[in-house]
Amino acid sequence: MMDRPIRFQDPFRPPSPHRPWRWWQILLISLGTVVLLGALSTGGALWYFSKDLPALDQLGTYQPSLVTQVYSADQQLIGQFFIERRILTPVALIPERLRRAVIAVEDVRFFEHPGLDYIGMLRAAWTNVRRGGKVEGASTITQQLARSLFLSSERTFDRKVRELILAYKMELVLTKEQILELYLNQIYFGQGAYGVASAAQTYFGKDLSALTTGEAAFLAGLPKSPNHYSPFKAYDRAKKRQEHVLARMEDAKFITMEERDQAVAEILNFHRPGSEQAAPYFVEYVRQLLVAKYGESMVYKGGLKVITTLNMDMQKAAEAAFAAGLRELDKRQGWRGPLRTVDVNAPTPPVVTAVIDQALKVGDVREGVVIKVAKDHYLVQIGTVVTKLAFDDMAWAKRRLTGLDTAKDVIVNPNLKQALKPGDVIEVIVRKLEHGIANVQLEQTPLVEGGLIALEPGKGAIRAMVGGYDFARSEYNRAIQAHRQPGSAFKPLIYATALSQGMSPASVILDAPVVYEQDQDEKTWKPENYGRKIHGMVSLRDALAHSHNLATVRLLDKIGVKDVIEFAKTVGVTSPLAADLSLGLGSSSVRLSELTSAYGVLLNQGNRAEPYAIMSVKDNAGNVLEQTEPQALPVISKETAYLITNMMEDVIQKGTGQAAKVIGRPIAGKTGTTDEFINAWFIGGAPNLVAGIYVGFDDRRSLGETESGAHAALPIWINFMQAALKPLPVVAFTIPEGITFVKVDPVTGLLEGEDGQASTVEIFTKGNEPTQATQRRLDPIDFYKLDQIPEGAL
Repeated sequence: MMDRPIRFQDPFRPPSPHRPWRWWQILLISLGTVVLLGALSTGGALWYFSKDLPALDQLGTYQPSLVTQVYSADQQLIGQFFIERRILTPVALIPERLRRAVIAVEDVRFFEHPGLDYIGMLRAAWTNVRRGGKVEGASTITQQLARSLFLSSERTFDRKVRELILAYKMELVLTKEQILELYLNQIYFGQGAYGVASAAQTYFGKDLSALTTGEAAFLAGLPKSPNHYSPFKAYDRAKKRQEHVLARMEDAKFITMEERDQAVAEILNFHRPGSEQAAPYFVEYVRQLLVAKYGESMVYKGGLKVITTLNMDMQKAAEAAFAAGLRELDKRQGWRGPLRTVDVNAPTPPVVTAVIDQALKVGDVREGVVIKVAKDHYLVQIGTVVTKLAFDDMAWAKRRLTGLDTAKDVIVNPNLKQALKPGDVIEVIVRKLEHGIANVQLEQTPLVEGGLIALEPGKGAIRAMVGGYDFARSEYNRAIQAHRQPGSAFKPLIYATALSQGMSPASVILDAPVVYEQDQDEKTWKPENYGRKIHGMVSLRDALAHSHNLATVRLLDKIGVKDVIEFAKTVGVTSPLAADLSLGLGSSSVRLSELTSAYGVLLNQGNRAEPYAIMSVKDNAGNVLEQTEPQALPVISKETAYLITNMMEDVIQKGTGQAAKVIGRPIAGKTGTTDEFINAWFIGGAPNLVAGIYVGFDDRRSLGETESGAHAALPIWINFMQAALKPLPVVAFTIPEGITFVKVDPVTGLLEGEDGQASTVEIFTKGNEPTQATQRRLDPIDFYKLDQIPEGAL
């Protein structure tokens, strides 16, 4: 066998060509290239869409914008401050039926997918194709949360990609329970409610734990389109949505068929949020205090829990008494005529006679249209109900106002049959419902304003506050912000200053005309008493009880204006006071709150407690940020406080405040009226509650002749205090040990004489009681007797 010859390749000879690529090799390389390019493109796209996305490392500690809730002292919710009305609730405290309802309708595979539900996407796509339009979405709960927290709701490709990326990332850093908790607290449910807890309160007035399965299903159906499924706009549509949620819950085996049927049959009693806010002036006052201390962001987003000093029963009594009092005052001023006139022949809804609208209740104030004039009454249509307005129920309208001046712009028309005509729109109040007929009374919204504030003297706690007739009409808080002349309501501070200087209630002062020169322009000032009466020598007790101006000005001149100003500052008056004798007539404007607080010092044995409205503030984690511990500190002697309080008790017993005797317990106070009846005041109270009221127009025009503090303000005070004091114990003013009782001559203030002249028991600070007796006073008849004595007998 011969060996095979060996072949040597020539290095200079070109190599032979390779074998051709096979088809599968080409396909494999192409696919690899496509995959590589796709991966690079996908990675680039993900990088592009992710570069501006927020970091999620602190999402576990994310705090959504929460609602700050304000409560009265008796734990009633009276106000909320928020950008988004939300009550943060841990997922463990959210009822399982509500969690399941949300999962069933929004993302039934929530606990199975990684944030993106591919099966759900395919199912939704197939459903939409079959039905020829978009009827089902595929966004998971995680996607919805990502959109709500970080993205807008615009429908763009960019937003959708970012949403998917965020959802996937969120699933990496949060547990399913954390995601569900964030979602249930973040999502919007309509009617201004964010989160399930706020939604439960908004729609049903309930806490989450009290929700039924039917109510939970209704709430779960809202996030898809809160406005579209609002029960207040389309109840039938909202009900169908609820039934759809219940069906999904049954499909997911969350409830049985029987439970579903029971929930479907359940009647949903919706709680429409009222437009009226409790204690609006007080709540706004609290808001201003909170913002000043914690800032707007904390107040509107921080979810604070604020406990205030407000007593809701007292507040309701204050609002009712104040509104009723202003309405009565407004009627005395006169009727301003119909609100407007409409065409009664225009098409209107069918009139229902002799049937009372179920929404019409006694005490309701409504607008109505006069449709007929009868012999002794008008027929007034309110909505679809015809009511009867008897002439006797509009007798006050005989006095007709034609302008702003309550004294000059007045026409008296005794013929009430000519006061109205068909088509006139008027305001009425439902007075009586009987025999299928509603009887109404002519009403009128007052233009006059004013304020009311009630304090607990021992603590300074604000228990009630009314800053005006209608917060919607004017948010200006006249109880706190308005400066008004108090008139004679300032006098107790003058008399208290005199008592602190050693004078007594029995000390006498001359009540007679006096003229003072005013240094600046060399003009003279001549104060006058009400009614221009003169009373001669009077005791300080009587001068205050009957509010004698001349005696008060003389007293002020005697004790010194500067001393009165210093005393006023000591008891809490911070407004600037005029350093002249006009101060004796209450010429310097003060705030109702500060003067009422000053009275509280007098009624509280000389102890001053700074008025406050907030008892405690907690953050959303329950940490105490603020806790008020009121302290009443002595600022004047107990003896001075008791002397002036006792004198103000006589204002009630025999002076300008006698109408208040109906309260039937120890009370002290003082009326106040300014020149031309521009402002009317009354401030007073018991040892455990002091209240102040002023009434007056904002443009400072006259309330009308005779509208004094006793006539315009005191009735409001009485109505309020009768209700406010009812649950409080009857307490007498404490008599300090440094007070002594002495019989004195009421004319001179000295000890009673030995000639059997009339005497009275008066109170004094020990050491200041009189030591001299009254000398026998000659009677004019004595001179006649002297003339009858024979000559030589003397």
